[in-house]
Amino acid sequence: MSASRREFLLGMAAAGMTASLPSFAAGNSCPFRLSVINDEITQDFDRACQIASQDFGLSWIELRGMWNKNITDLDAKQIADAQQILAKYKLHVTDIASPLFKVDWPGAPLSKHSPSHDQFHADFDFKQQDKLLDHCIELAKAFQTDRIRCFDFWRLDDQKPYRAAINDKLREAAEKCAKHNLILLLENEMACNTATGEEAVEVLKAVPNKNFMLNWDPGNAATFPDITPYPNGYNLLPKERIGHCHCKDVKRQPGGKYEWAPVGAGVVDWVGQFQALKRDGYHYAVSLETHWRGAGTPEASTRISMKGLKDTLTKAGINC
Repeated sequence: MSASRREFLLGMAAAGMTASLPSFAAGNSCPFRLSVINDEITQDFDRACQIASQDFGLSWIELRGMWNKNITDLDAKQIADAQQILAKYKLHVTDIASPLFKVDWPGAPLSKHSPSHDQFHADFDFKQQDKLLDHCIELAKAFQTDRIRCFDFWRLDDQKPYRAAINDKLREAAEKCAKHNLILLLENEMACNTATGEEAVEVLKAVPNKNFMLNWDPGNAATFPDITPYPNGYNLLPKERIGHCHCKDVKRQPGGKYEWAPVGAGVVDWVGQFQALKRDGYHYAVSLETHWRGAGTPEASTRISMKGLKDTLTKAGINC
C-alpha cells in the first residue's frame, strides 16, 4: 500500500469523519445492533446503504465489498466516497468483514476447500496476511469501528499437526489488534478449520486474549448434518467471548447436502437463539448475511430474508 494511501486512511480516522456511535438504547429498545452485510444487497454501495437505512430502518451496516472490490482493495477516493455515503444515510459500521486468514496454511496439504478463484473479490496468499492485517487496522480506524473479522485458514482433513501454530498466529494477530484497541473476530466458517460451536470453544480456550472474540454464525455450523447450532453449540460457548453474530438459514437435503434459506425458513432455531442472546446480555451486531438467492436477485432475496429476520425477532419477543 502506498504511503499516501496510508496517510489518507489515518487522516480520515483522525478527522472523525463519521459520527459518534449511537448508544444502544437511544430511541430504540432493540438490544442488538441490527445490521446487514452491504454487498449481500448490491455492489452499488449508495443503493445498499439507502436500502439498509431507509427501507430496513437500520443504523448499522457491515462492510465487506463494494463496486466489485473487496473492502481491503479500495483506493483512497473510494474510501472517501464510502465515508460520505455512510454519513449521508447516518449508518455506522459494525466491523470490517475482511478475508484475513482465509488462505491455505503453509506446509499443510492443500485444502479441498481452497478455491481456484477469489471469494468476495479478495485474493491474498499467506505471505500477504501480515500486511493485510495492518491494512484492516487502518480501515477499522477510518470507518470508526472497533472490530475486524477473520478466519482460521482453509479446512484441513486433519488439522491437529498444525493447530498449535494456527492458534499462535491468531494470538499474534489479536495482540497486534489490542495495541490499537481493536477486537479480532474469528468467524466459524464451514470451509475453515473452525466451523462449529464445538470447535470454536477449543480455539477460544487456546487463544484467551480478551479482544479475540467469536463471530458466531449458526447458519455456517448448520451446514453440517449432525450439528445443532442452537442450543447445543451455543450452550458450550463462553458468552462473554461472542462479539458478532451472522444471520442466515439452512435447509438440509439428503446425502449431507444443504442449501441456503431465508432466516426463519430453515433448520436453525433462530427464535431460541435470539432469546438466548438477549438473555445472556449480548448487545453487539446481529447482521444479515443473506446468501440465499431464491428470489432471483441479491436485493430481492435480501429483502425477503430481512423480513424473515425481523419476523423471527418478533416471535422471540424482541422489538427491533
